[in-house]
Amino acid sequence: MEMMTTKTQGAMWFGLAAALSCGSVSPAVAGQGQVAGTGLVQVVQRTMERYRDPVAADAAGWKSADACVSSPEEGAMGVHFIKGSIVFDGKFDPEEPEALIYEVTDRRARLVGAEFIITAAEWHANNAAPPVILGQQTNFVGSPNRFGLPAFYELHVWAFRNNTKGTYVDFNPAVSCAGFEAQAAHSHGQP
Repeated sequence: MEMMTTKTQGAMWFGLAAALSCGSVSPAVAGQGQVAGTGLVQVVQRTMERYRDPVAADAAGWKSADACVSSPEEGAMGVHFIKGSIVFDGKFDPEEPEALIYEVTDRRARLVGAEFIITAAEWHANNAAPPVILGQQTNFVGSPNRFGLPAFYELHVWAFRNNTKGTYVDFNPAVSCAGFEAQAAHSHGQP
């Protein structure tokens, strides 16, 4: 059975309702684990490059879920910054994903990927077939699910960190929540 951990109890579906910023975490330098991109990966790299700094992402409307999603067997997803104004707009825009994903290491946030998210009901209100984004089939997550949400489609794009399991899979074994957990413990006065 897959395990998922988060740092906050209210972080269901990557904290869609959270409107917290990343705080004292600073951006990382570019280039670590860079992915050679084609198609959707290339579009995400080109359009999201300017958000390597989480402060820029926050200013543009992506808000930190203040939680890091990980699995002991699979690696991690990282810290999601959700753009609430487009999460439930009923469409996908390859140039504006619903979430940006950061990994925190050494008190630095590194942009590692993006995620596209839409509820199945919203999608099927105007479309018969499951969504495809620039040739990439999305993943269907039925209900009930571990997030407590209605059925939805999602697609992770590891555009800024190589993933040995695949560019479009949920978890990345090269991503960790250890730095985020250490930052959270430090922020709350724990050793």
